[in-house]
Amino acid sequence: MQNKVALVFGFLASCVATASIAEMSVKLQGGWDGKKVPAGQHCSLHGGNGSTPPMNVTDLPVGASWIYVEYNDRDYQPLSNRGGHGVIGYPVTGSSADLYSVKGMEPKLKGAAIVVSKAKSTGQYASEGYLPPCSGGRNNRYFAVIKAVDANGKVLEKTKIEIGRY
Repeated sequence: MQNKVALVFGFLASCVATASIAEMSVKLQGGWDGKKVPAGQHCSLHGGNGSTPPMNVTDLPVGASWIYVEYNDRDYQPLSNRGGHGVIGYPVTGSSADLYSVKGMEPKLKGAAIVVSKAKSTGQYASEGYLPPCSGGRNNRYFAVIKAVDANGKVLEKTKIEIGRY
């Protein structure tokens, strides 16, 4: 009897250990490929008219009320983390969301999207919202951290995606 219990317990433990929970997944859309920032999607200081890349987020965790997207420049330390280029929030329901593109440099956004925190840039690079890639074509690497957040502001899950070089 003891061997049967041990066998059943071992089988159940292996089932639990191999059961997978879907992780949040993000895909760029609208011509963004994660390798190169599309033409014109950089800041106005360098002749662009940039907006955030549209994204599709799937397998949102249960309880997610918002998606916060932190935009960063990996190669420019002052704007390399915690939304150096700004944080945009999108209200969400269900298990997936399409995050539409919003115009850079704007404090008020279309639809239900909000500026959670403006870019940390200063001087001529200051922005009241999202600062599009603005390295002047020096091949800087831009990325985003996508966070699923509950109604109380608790981060439920996060992932990263490369936006591209500019």
